[in-house]
Amino acid sequence: MAGFGSWVSLARFIFGLCVLIFVLEHEMFAAADDAGSNEKGPEECRTDLASLLPPPYSNISQSKLSCMTVWNTFVLRHYQSEDGTLTIMLSAVYTTGWVGIGFSKDGLMVGSSAMVGWFNKKGQPKIMQYYLQGTAASKVIPGKGELPLSGVPAAVALHSSRIYVAFQLKLSKPLARQPVILAFGTAYPKHHRLTHHVDKTTIYVDFVAGSTSPGAKYVSERKRTHGALALIGWGLILPIGAIVARYFRHKDPQWYYIHAITQFIGFIIGLAAVVVGVQLYNEVHPDIPNHRGIGIFVLVLTILQILAFFLRPDKDAKIRRYWNWYHSWVGRLTLFFGAINIVLGTEAGHAGNEWKIGYGFLVSLVIAAVIILEVLFRMKRRNSTRLEVPSAFQMNPIEEALPNKEVRLPSHR
Repeated sequence: MAGFGSWVSLARFIFGLCVLIFVLEHEMFAAADDAGSNEKGPEECRTDLASLLPPPYSNISQSKLSCMTVWNTFVLRHYQSEDGTLTIMLSAVYTTGWVGIGFSKDGLMVGSSAMVGWFNKKGQPKIMQYYLQGTAASKVIPGKGELPLSGVPAAVALHSSRIYVAFQLKLSKPLARQPVILAFGTAYPKHHRLTHHVDKTTIYVDFVAGSTSPGAKYVSERKRTHGALALIGWGLILPIGAIVARYFRHKDPQWYYIHAITQFIGFIIGLAAVVVGVQLYNEVHPDIPNHRGIGIFVLVLTILQILAFFLRPDKDAKIRRYWNWYHSWVGRLTLFFGAINIVLGTEAGHAGNEWKIGYGFLVSLVIAAVIILEVLFRMKRRNSTRLEVPSAFQMNPIEEALPNKEVRLPSHR
């Protein structure tokens, strides 16, 4: 009972630690969002746009415009009227190339629509909508997109080494907190084909409150953290623990301690992946019901495995064989759905080929190890079974059968 109490204390400590991590991370990112929401660009915001941009952009009073520095030299002005018309004016330091502002559904570049402005080599202003179908340059489609342009011509202007890009959206309802992508390139678009960006970021803009959340620019980094933790926890450490439990039981009791420690480490890392995933979901609200649902299912199965460990009956108990069956098959089910969810996550997060190749290599390595160890395991078990099978009929020597009798051979006379 003393050992059981110590394990319960350990479980309480781990649970409390996970709750503390979740709370601290939530407070940290909330503080970052609050700190960045008041960032302004007073110098540029005092620039009068009446002589730079055509109507209706020049007709909007400076007092009605929300103006703030959003990233590097990028300054965003916007005004949202009661009829649902959203006016966007973006400016940035400019020498060559292009600048763009995109509207995203989930904070990611893929699937977003953007307005891009530039001046060509002849000094002619250009502005066009693009649909970002993929990460490759060939997947950035000019003249396409989902932005509901109002019909008022977009405008581009150049003044004092700054470029100004202005356009209007006609919305069915006021736009509130929205993921916005900012990017720029230093090479001119060729035949309206954008060159690869030099740098980009993602922020949140509250077009009602007139504020930004610079913490949202870490969405991609947090997404990578979530994926890496899930891959290490459910894709590497937990499978290793399962392999130890099946193929190394002859190393008793070392296999048990290695299995328990490995699974607890994998559980903590997987739980950290869930915490980061919840934070990511609360910020971005992505439409990924399959990935999210399977993730919750895998987490529940993992928690059940941890609880089963603490409720493990004695070896001599009658229900021990049923517990072994339950623990083994629930573990296999957890690893199977965990692997599926990692694949779904790489697709939902538009992970690059390096993630897919890396995870494919990891899965291949685990499967190859399992196949080799399973073959060796069955061969060893077959050989041990043969050695333990008794003979069907055992013959005793005559001396053992008749120990007190003298054996005489018949004489031939």
